[in-house]
Amino acid sequence: MNLIKNTGLLFAAALVMASCNKPGDTVETGEAQDVAEASGSTLSIDQSTSKIDWRGYKPTGQHYGFIPLTDGEITIDGDELKGARFVFDITGLKIQDMEESNENYPKLWGHLQSDDFFDTANHPEAVFELTSVETYSAGTIEDKEEFETENTPKSDSEVAPENPTHWVSGNLTMRGTTKNIKFPAHVSIADGTVAAKAGFNIDRTDWGLSYNDESGAVDKAKDQFIYNTVSIGFDIKAN
Repeated sequence: MNLIKNTGLLFAAALVMASCNKPGDTVETGEAQDVAEASGSTLSIDQSTSKIDWRGYKPTGQHYGFIPLTDGEITIDGDELKGARFVFDITGLKIQDMEESNENYPKLWGHLQSDDFFDTANHPEAVFELTSVETYSAGTIEDKEEFETENTPKSDSEVAPENPTHWVSGNLTMRGTTKNIKFPAHVSIADGTVAAKAGFNIDRTDWGLSYNDESGAVDKAKDQFIYNTVSIGFDIKAN
C-alpha cells in the first residue's frame, strides 16, 4: 500500500511540475533544428518596412536600434504559416539612441562591427529560418532573473508582442553560429499578406558575442560589464 501511495504521490508531483513548467511558456535557445519543409504560396518580404530591432544593456545605460532586412520570403498555406527565411544586413545596422553626428556614433558602430561583437568582416549577415510553429495558449511567459541595476534588461514578458498568436521556432545564424530559438509572435494572415511581430531576449554569448561577458565580471558592483541579455524584435511584412 505504501509503495502504491508513494508512487501515486510521485506521479502527481510530476504532473504538477509539468503543468508549472510547460515548454510553451518559455523563450528557449537550443541546438539548430531541421528547417521546415514549406509548401504553399510564397510571399516576398517588404524590405521597406521589415526589420529586426535590438536593444543592449549595461548597468550605466542602454543602446538600441535596428538592422535592415535585405532578402526573405514567407510561405503560407491558406491561413497557416508554413515556412520563412529572412536575411539581415548587419553592416547596415543603425543606432537610434544617438544622432549620427554625435562623435560617439561611429565609435560604437565600429565597435559593434568589430571582432568584439558581430565580426562583420567575416560574417556580414544574419539569417533566420523557420523550423516549427505552434498555437500560443494563454499563460504567463517565464522570465529569467537578472542582476538588478538602473538598466536591468527588460524581461521576455515585457518585450513580447501584445496578444501573441503563435510560438515560433527557428534557426538564427550570426557570426557563423546557428542556434534554434523559440519565441512568442503575433502573426496575421489575410488577403494574401502576412504581418508578424515578435519580441524576445537572447543570450548574445550563445552566438560568440562575448565582449565584457557579464559572467566574467569579477565584481558586478563596479558595473564593469555588459549584460549578456539582448532584446530582439521582429517586425515583418510580406505580400
